[in-house]
Amino acid sequence: MSPNTCWLCKICRAEENGISSKISLEEVLQWSQSFKKLITSKYGPIIYKTYLKTEHSDENIEFWLACEAYKKITSQRKRNSMARKLFTSYIQLQAPNEINIDSPARKAIIRIIQEPTQSCFDEAQRIIYMHMERDSYPRFLESKLYQKLKHSLQTNGS
Repeated sequence: MSPNTCWLCKICRAEENGISSKISLEEVLQWSQSFKKLITSKYGPIIYKTYLKTEHSDENIEFWLACEAYKKITSQRKRNSMARKLFTSYIQLQAPNEINIDSPARKAIIRIIQEPTQSCFDEAQRIIYMHMERDSYPRFLESKLYQKLKHSLQTNGS
């Protein structure tokens, strides 16, 4: 596959979307300090999602980020709508982007989904956070994507 058609190459090239030219070496180096620093940084979630696509598990970061947005919703009507979308996209069995959570967490959401609370996805979000932190995050730090980005910024900075 040529660099011109590879989506992974495109996401890393500054001329394709401008992200690489905006990321600082300091930010990229901080990502290796903790998973929390990666997913709470400005560009970390975007780059991490790109990596998760290579592992076919980008639904994890999508769900985690959607939960962060969900918790900020103040309107009950909007919360109900978003809760249904989260449920049908990520929680219900055979959902298009089904996440890997245990049965008790899934059943708890099913019980409360008719009257969703601000915290009804907290346990599922915690489980997904742990999956990412323990499983894919260490591989991300060793990945060609992360190493190439870090090397590119170190080279351009000197």
